[in-house]
Amino acid sequence: MAGKFELKKSKNDKFYFSLLASNGQNILQSEMYESKASAQNGIESVKKNATDDARYERLNSTKNEPYFVLKAGNHQVIGQSQMYGSEKARDGGIDSCKNHAPGAATDDQT
Repeated sequence: MAGKFELKKSKNDKFYFSLLASNGQNILQSEMYESKASAQNGIESVKKNATDDARYERLNSTKNEPYFVLKAGNHQVIGQSQMYGSEKARDGGIDSCKNHAPGAATDDQT
């Protein structure tokens, strides 16, 4: 099973997507979008930018938990990862995003 994007509609009628690895684990979560078209553009932006290591910002939460954000060419955040237990695990998440995003199909659940 390949990775996939899940496109969903929230209870407040906004749209968001998640990138899931082939094992179903959530790699990346988007922000909330006002329109479905904007969320779909976000998915295309992830596909385009995922393989470029310079687009990833490696961060730590206030609780010192490693995570990452993926940014577009205009420096806007496209998506954010979960919190990881170590920097090595976070870097594995980035590798997973690089591997799964470019060819991932979209499962439209809206």
